[in-house]
Amino acid sequence: MTGAVDIGPDQARQATNQHYELPPAVFEAFLDARLKYSSALYRTPDATLEEAQTAKLRFVAERLALTGGERLLDIGCGWGSLALFMAQEYGCRVTAVTPSAPQAHYIGDLAGRRGLTELLDVRVGSFTDQDLTGRYDAVTMLGSIVHMPNREAVLRRTYDLMARRGRLYLSESCFRSAETYQEFDRRPGTRHVTRTVFGFADMVPLSELVRATEAAGFSLTSLDDLTAHYRRTIEEWERRALAHRDRIEAAAPGMTEPLLRYLRTAHAGWGYTTKHYAFTALKSRLGPQEAPR
Repeated sequence: MTGAVDIGPDQARQATNQHYELPPAVFEAFLDARLKYSSALYRTPDATLEEAQTAKLRFVAERLALTGGERLLDIGCGWGSLALFMAQEYGCRVTAVTPSAPQAHYIGDLAGRRGLTELLDVRVGSFTDQDLTGRYDAVTMLGSIVHMPNREAVLRRTYDLMARRGRLYLSESCFRSAETYQEFDRRPGTRHVTRTVFGFADMVPLSELVRATEAAGFSLTSLDDLTAHYRRTIEEWERRALAHRDRIEAAAPGMTEPLLRYLRTAHAGWGYTTKHYAFTALKSRLGPQEAPR
């Protein structure tokens, strides 16, 4: 297993855009009101999806130790849930990168309506092709590095763009182990998710993400297992997709069944073949100066 696969950034972007350039109405039919397309965080048994996704965004802010006004880079920003939240709630100056022009237009429209235009800079294209300058206090990658063909190059570029003692938050679905990766990566269910639905995704074990992060120069500072939370998130996505399949079909005919198969495949694998982790890392040779709690 290596840090790169035989596909270039532009090819990966074009492949993933088959999913991320679907009409927003598809995602509005099964995601929460913010269109946050990654794991929620259920702090209480009776929390709604909307409450859990807001809790997850606050959790990310806590892990990044945001106090307000930081310069933040959101790589693979989706429909802008995190970028808009951090700008509105924390006054962060956010650069958001998406491979999808429709996503960029959607975010820009929301930013304008919420009076956040001056705090939000949305870029379209592959992250490694962006002309980014200055130093970022925080960087987020929520479920996006799986779509990038060279993890180590991405993380090295991220490291170079960060301020000294800047913090990285990265979350990703992973194979449970290297052995599981070897056994299941090319199976039909996996390929349906990584190629048919998403166009390109290279899901790897956590150990590979840690290796690439350390190779880039980061010091790891925390690790959270969010598998149970993503399992519950996907259960709710499936429930909503079934309830609103007419809306999905109206927006993208023929999309409901592939979407449901993806959600059911993901749901079946949690804890057995796949896990969902989030970790933070610091741009520092020595790591955190504070004593562990």
